[in-house]
Formats: sequence, C-alpha cells, structure tokens
Amino acid sequence: MTLRLVFMGTPQFAAVSLQALLESSHRLVGVVTRPDRPRGRGRKMAFSAVKEVALEHGLPLLQPRDLKDPEFLAALAGWEPELIVVVAFGRLLPSEVLNLPSRGCVNLHASLLPRYRGAAPIQRVIMEGERETGVTTMYMTEELDAGDIILQEKVEIPPEMTAGELHDELAVVGARLLVRTVELIAAGRAPRFPQEEAKATYAPPLKPEEEEIKWQEKAERIVNLIRGMNPLPGAFTWREGRRLKIFGARVLEDGEGVPVNGRPGEVVAVRPREGFVVQAGRGRVLVTAVQPPGKRIMTAEEYLRGHPLKVGERLGCE
Repeated sequence: MTLRLVFMGTPQFAAVSLQALLESSHRLVGVVTRPDRPRGRGRKMAFSAVKEVALEHGLPLLQPRDLKDPEFLAALAGWEPELIVVVAFGRLLPSEVLNLPSRGCVNLHASLLPRYRGAAPIQRVIMEGERETGVTTMYMTEELDAGDIILQEKVEIPPEMTAGELHDELAVVGARLLVRTVELIAAGRAPRFPQEEAKATYAPPLKPEEEEIKWQEKAERIVNLIRGMNPLPGAFTWREGRRLKIFGARVLEDGEGVPVNGRPGEVVAVRPREGFVVQAGRGRVLVTAVQPPGKRIMTAEEYLRGHPLKVGERLGCE
C-alpha cells in the first residue's frame, strides 16, 4: 500500500531521510521545514538542507514560523497526509498537527530511546564516552521524545569517532530504518512498545560554556569533549589570551615517554611530528589537530612550525 506522506525536517541529517523516502514507493505530497536563516560571516539568508532537496524534486514546501497558524494548518490539511514523518525538525509539534494525519506522526531520533532524549543526542553520547548508540523510530506525542517505540537499530562508537562521523553514520542507518518503519505502518504491521520512563536520560542543547576545555578534568573526559564538539562548535582552550580550538586529541597512555608531571593545562612535552602533550587533572592529552583564530583546521605539527610551544607553558588562562 502506498501512503501519502508529509515530511518535516531541517538539517542535513533530515535531508538524508527525505532522499530515502523519495526513493521509496510512497508519495511525498509536501515538505515542511524551518524558515530560512542568515548564516556565515556575511549573514546571507540560506536554505536548510531539507529545503534544498525539496526544491530539487519540485515538492510543495511550507516554512511556517508558527505551527498553530491557521493558514499553515489549512495548507497542511489540504495536502491530505496519511502519515507525517518528522526528522530533526527542531520544534515540538502541537496537537493540531499531531492529530491531523490518519496514521499519526512518526519521528526518527538519533539515540536508543529512552536514553538521550532531546536536541543533542549525538554530541552528548560522544561526550559521555558511550561505546554504543543507535537510532529509534517512534510514534509522536506532545511530550519530548516520549512516544511509543516502533523500531531501533544499534550502532557501535569506536574510541576515536567524532560527533561529525557519528552523525553521518546515524543519518544513513536512520534513513534506512525510517523507510522500514513506513513500510510496516503501510502494511498495518508496525510494532508499538512503550518507553521505560525510569530509564530516560536527556541530551539538552549544547551551551557555550561547555565548549571550553577544563584541564583539571581527567584526560579521557577532555578527549571525549573534543570528539563531541567536532566539527561544531569546536572545543577550545586559551593560549596567550586568544582562543585555540582543538579538533584532534587522544589520551596519552602511561609509559609513552613523558616523565614530567605538570599542573593541569601545562604543556609537558612537545613532539614536533605528532603534536604537544598537556597535563590533565588525571592523565595527559596528546593534541594532534588545532584551529588558531581566523585560520583553518591544521595538524598540530603544522601549528607548531608557526606557533612554537615550550614545555612549561600553561594553556587555559585568558
């Protein structure tokens, strides 16, 4: 059975799912995405990734500022959707939207619910040092990410994986899972499992103050922060009163040839071909990739050629 679908989403993560649905047997009758926003240094208006796909395929498009606006709701109803599919739309849906389609609204979420509900599950799962995550499809309710689960698929997180790399993998796995979900709903065979509220955890949006590296923390947690903030917004430290973003780092294991103990944030070794070693509250961090102010991301080896570091210099002080 072919369903009439409306797709709601905004960033690249959602665009991957929209493309997968376009290649399925179901009919996309319309797309809803967030209003255009100014971006970049020039603050020029830019389309969302979902809008780009919608325009490429000539799909009807709505960009409401208010999801309860009568004109928007009338236009949405005019598409006569049987199922609304939501991926990273960025706003909670009101009951007026949730109750519109005959088959309900379903959502693809980038975690193994009920863990990591909220806006930043990919970054948070890396920052917490998790070794496994996944994607979940669920029926939507007015409560944040709390609807009944339809399908889930697990994904392993290698120790060196960044949030950007995990994002790209989950986008592909999630799109595949979403298509399977729609097929099951169309056939009337979609399962439904209530979430275990006692196991719920949350992944709130990242705060600017979380971007700064706190060298007094243990090395593993610092490296996880750097991985979780890569590629955006980027974890940073202070050097000579200026921000230095760090995009590559690993925990330096015991016995890797750094005999000196320093204070948290102190450079205890410089390895021109690898990077530089910084003392943490517990353990040490080998920094391998950085971005100086106004420059591109570069290897630590490149950085050291133009910005020499000395053993004993301390990072993290404005």
